[in-house]
Amino acid sequence: MEALGVVAGLVRSSFLVNAVYAESAREYGLTVQQGQLLCVLMAQPYGMGDLGATLGLEKSSLTGLVDRAVRRGLVRREPVPDDRRAVQVVLTGEGRELAADFYAATCRRIEELASGLPPAERDLLATLLGRVVQDNEVPTVFLDVR
Repeated sequence: MEALGVVAGLVRSSFLVNAVYAESAREYGLTVQQGQLLCVLMAQPYGMGDLGATLGLEKSSLTGLVDRAVRRGLVRREPVPDDRRAVQVVLTGEGRELAADFYAATCRRIEELASGLPPAERDLLATLLGRVVQDNEVPTVFLDVR
């Protein structure tokens, strides 16, 4: 077995996960960013500013992404009750169904990546990755499934 350093291991595993994510997106007729948008919105509606920060997108890119999702009937913009100038992005019924299916398929595929590890090593990997994510304050862009 090839031993990897932390940097190479994290970078190569991110490419692996991104490839799986892209494969799921293609299967469901989504772009990777649309898949990310749906997964983020599964947890809760987001205002445009928070959504842009969570997805790492500039305002114009986010606006285009949300506009395309609105046209597909996956999300809608709703006024924020406490701020008439602000809107939040909310999944529609169709968006919720697609998000749930896409999320489940992506989870299965990603889970398979570690299928060759015994349970104790899988638990250790989860613990270590959790620490890296927490230490770096990574936003919740994908719900935790256990």
